[in-house]
Amino acid sequence: MTVCEMAERLALTPLAIGDENREFSGVYIGDLLSWVMGRASSDNVWITIMSNVNVVAVATLADVACIILAEGVTLDENVRATAEKKGVNVFTSEKTAYELAALLAQIEQ
Repeated sequence: MTVCEMAERLALTPLAIGDENREFSGVYIGDLLSWVMGRASSDNVWITIMSNVNVVAVATLADVACIILAEGVTLDENVRATAEKKGVNVFTSEKTAYELAALLAQIEQ
């Protein structure tokens, strides 16, 4: 399933679309960027509340399929532009990280 199909099913709001056809596999939840860098797997959906420019860098290094910002967190314009330039998909949701992970587990089966 592509990240855009996933986003539609979860009613996520797109903030930056770098590769709408990117497939995802698995989920990683974390806010400590160094921890995410070493533990998130390629193609994961990364759920976080962090929204600074370093999140885009970590997403690129970890090669995650997309970032979902939980609890209504958004990006400022500079971070959004950087995400698009780097090809990083970013979505936001009012749901908690737990709620998002539970929904992702249901649709990934």
